[in-house]
Amino acid sequence: MITINGKTLTLSAPMTLGAYLDENNYRRTYIAVEKNGEILPKSEYDTTYLNDGDKIEIVSFVGGG
Repeated sequence: MITINGKTLTLSAPMTLGAYLDENNYRRTYIAVEKNGEILPKSEYDTTYLNDGDKIEIVSFVGGG
């Protein structure tokens, strides 16, 4: 099980962070991702696997005035 933004999920197969983001329609340009307390560079999204026990926070940036 992994935790993403406070929700516990069970993955049916190994998955990279990039695949998860794509499947859930995240626009990579407008997000930042923290894995287990460390911010991940965007260049690592497609090579970082989600593992049992991981805690992921995905923050979306929004514009406003």
